[in-house]
Amino acid sequence: MPPLRIGILGTSRIATPALIEPAESVPAVTVAGIAARNKDRAEAFGLRHGIPAAYDGYHELLADPDIDAVYIPLPNSLHAPWTLAAIAAGKHVLCEKPFASNAEQAAQVADAAQASGLVVMEAMHYRYHPLVRRLRELVTGGELGPVQHIAAWTTFIIEDPDDIRYDYDLAGGALMDGGCYAIDCLRMLAGADADAEIIVTGALADPWEAGAGGAGGAAGAGGAGGAGGAGGAVADGVADDAADGGVADRAMAARLALPGGVSGWFDSAFTQTGEFRADVHVSCRDGQVWMQNFILAHHGHLWATKEGTVIADEQAGGETTYVWQLRAFAAAVAAGAGSGSGASASASASADGVETSAAHAVRTMSVIDDTYRAAGLRLRD
Repeated sequence: MPPLRIGILGTSRIATPALIEPAESVPAVTVAGIAARNKDRAEAFGLRHGIPAAYDGYHELLADPDIDAVYIPLPNSLHAPWTLAAIAAGKHVLCEKPFASNAEQAAQVADAAQASGLVVMEAMHYRYHPLVRRLRELVTGGELGPVQHIAAWTTFIIEDPDDIRYDYDLAGGALMDGGCYAIDCLRMLAGADADAEIIVTGALADPWEAGAGGAGGAAGAGGAGGAGGAGGAVADGVADDAADGGVADRAMAARLALPGGVSGWFDSAFTQTGEFRADVHVSCRDGQVWMQNFILAHHGHLWATKEGTVIADEQAGGETTYVWQLRAFAAAVAAGAGSGSGASASASASADGVETSAAHAVRTMSVIDDTYRAAGLRLRD
């Protein structure tokens, strides 16, 4: 079988570790093209990375029948529009997280993916790594008893205050960038990957005001009313969505009520100094599970105790999370396991053939929307 020919929309830095380097270890794929708004930039990027074809704009790449699939590492606000364009062009899609700017957009993409029969996958790469699968096995396998509480922390170092991840108009913010990982991980460990309700019971944001050198004070405190998107809900009270609208969040903390009476909490932040962090801790009736660096699980460390005795102390190494993700994407395309396999936009990921399908992403975006509401901040447009 010939390799899957993948084109890249944009010359983002993440394309190198997330696709170009992993492709060297995955014979089932080849990086066949790079598109940019400026063809000179595309050609320079292609020359630097050994990509054979450069395109003058994203539409030109999508129109090429020699491209089978696209990777979309564009700014957050462009994820949904260009995923829809790629689906319309008949391309399979691996789209960077967060999947869209909001749950409504994510549902539109999921519906288009379901109708197309194409593989449309959110790049929650950590889920495909063996150490994360081991984490899930320890938490959900029953040896430690029922899960009681899950907490996750993400901290991303962003030194430049003008970084686009602080730009509200580009759907930026700490919740969008790192919080999406935390929410997805809580969903995974709580068994909330299908249609179970997830309630945001409170949230607190630290808004970033461009040009002011920092935040304008914390926003939000408790819950906000109204269900957001396709499946989340918010408890206790009504927040004014526009109270501190138009600003990105440089930090967000939230409480969640997860299925089965499990409580959840996450804290996601941008910082100009310090260290990257992506940790998760799970309290079960009979033990504890802790993983450092679940996002980049190939650098991760996993521990578990049962009734005070260590039952797991494991580290990863070896192939990156991105390699495992790319293998899963290529395998799904080869198997014909697209989102059009009879699943609706609210169906489980397993029905869609890939774990981080378009349908799966809708629920995460719904929780993100509800967290912004609970914190008194506007949703991303």
